[in-house]
Amino acid sequence: MKTSIPAAAIIAILAGASICSAPAFAADRPCEDVLTELRAAKTTAKPDADTMKKVEALEAKGVERCNADDDRRADAFFADALKLLGK
Repeated sequence: MKTSIPAAAIIAILAGASICSAPAFAADRPCEDVLTELRAAKTTAKPDADTMKKVEALEAKGVERCNADDDRRADAFFADALKLLGK
C-alpha cells in the first residue's frame, strides 16, 4: 500500500495552523470575568439613557465575541463599556 506523503504533510500543516491560531484570540483575562465586572459596574453606575444604550450595545457585542471564544475582542468591547460607565 502506498502512503501519500503530500496528503500527510497537508494534514500536519492544517493541524499546526489550528494550534498556532488559538493564541491570536487569547486575552489576558477570560471574557467571562470581565463581563462579570461590567455587570457589577452597571448596577452601581447611574449613566444617562443614551450612555446606557451604548453600554448595552457594547455588552451585546462583547457577549457575542465571548461566545465565539474571541476573548481579546470581547474584552475590548467590555473595556469600552466600562470606560463609558467611568470605571
